Amino acid sequence: MNAIPAVASDVPEQRSGEPEESRAWQERARALVVRFGPAVWCYALLKLIGFTVFMKLLSFAGDYAKKPARFGGGANPWDVLASWDGWWYQQVAQFGYHPALVAIPGPEGFNVEQNSAAFFPLYPGLMRLTSEVTPLGLYGAGMLVSVVASLFAAAGIYAVVEKLTGDVRAGVIAAGIWAIAPGSGAEWAVYSDSTFVALAAWACYAVMTRQWVAAGVITLVAGLNRPTAAALIGAVGLAALVELYRRESGVLRPLAAMLLAPVGLLGYVGWVGWKTGEWGGYFRLQHDAWLHYFDGGQGTWHAIRGVLLGRNDYPFAFPVPDLLATLIVLTLPVLIVLMIRLRPPLVLTAYTLATIVSVLGSLGIFGNTSRYLLPAFPLFIALAVGMRKLSWPVLAAVLGSGAIASGWYGGYVLFELGVP
Repeated sequence: MNAIPAVASDVPEQRSGEPEESRAWQERARALVVRFGPAVWCYALLKLIGFTVFMKLLSFAGDYAKKPARFGGGANPWDVLASWDGWWYQQVAQFGYHPALVAIPGPEGFNVEQNSAAFFPLYPGLMRLTSEVTPLGLYGAGMLVSVVASLFAAAGIYAVVEKLTGDVRAGVIAAGIWAIAPGSGAEWAVYSDSTFVALAAWACYAVMTRQWVAAGVITLVAGLNRPTAAALIGAVGLAALVELYRRESGVLRPLAAMLLAPVGLLGYVGWVGWKTGEWGGYFRLQHDAWLHYFDGGQGTWHAIRGVLLGRNDYPFAFPVPDLLATLIVLTLPVLIVLMIRLRPPLVLTAYTLATIVSVLGSLGIFGNTSRYLLPAFPLFIALAVGMRKLSWPVLAAVLGSGAIASGWYGGYVLFELGVP
């Protein structure tokens, strides 16, 4: 008889604890919304404006109906967002990998048959997972992953800029600038770009806040997403090495970051090498099948020279995208100097410069330079700091006009006038 009141008295205590725990979660969620909400909403609104313009231009032109679904076409404008690289990501998500180095007769340079092993596994893996837990197919799942990742990227960019400048407004503006960047058309498409930038931004923030293990883990995951993670790995490793020298965070945590950071990239490249029977198999695939490799900037130089002289005598020539890419390259020295004047932490400087060297020093589709430079978000920080003094109406007009224009240069130019 005495046991019954004891049990009964325990129940109210357990129930009374549940609302407190729920309230704690609600407070945390509310704090996150208050902190990151303005930046995420600014990004989403500007991105939606540009995306709408992009889709309208596709509909007006109607060129997609004349192209194969795999190469920038389809039954409707939406199919364009899953073409080119998007087609390959869907192949990986649906069928997995079949790495091989199959020799084929072809033009000089293209000596190996293209296959999906050139595309890293994180993004198609997220596509597959999302498609299995939602009613969305692979296309819808890929779009959902990209959009959600872009929102996390906007929040990460805000966090980095707010931490560096101490200015909330500059952080919000930086997120908005990323929404209208020249290569922003790939952010809401079946592409891995938004996923990578989200990981890169939060990895940099983790380094800036000395969360070394988190930085190493995030960079490891980024290494499973894109080969350009090499720039992030180098930046995180260099920052950790300096921290080891200073001994301000001890030894174990920076050392853990250095050891964890390259595991994802090296693991996937090593796996492709093992499956192809050649340890440099991934690099040979990139070189011989995709004609994409580090050439010390010769390809970039020939493309810029061709644009300036009005010639199309260089690989992968696309007049309009190449002209915009040339203008972007010419602005890089200015943006780099303005960024360095802010004295950013080593991880941001190293990551940005390594990304730029990787992009300009590699042979590829020059017109895609704007998209390849999307990860170099620290270049926007100086612009955001300079624009923070503008009044809200003027700022809305500037960013809004940029959003409208980005529908053309950030989306239509890449997907319809070039090869994204």
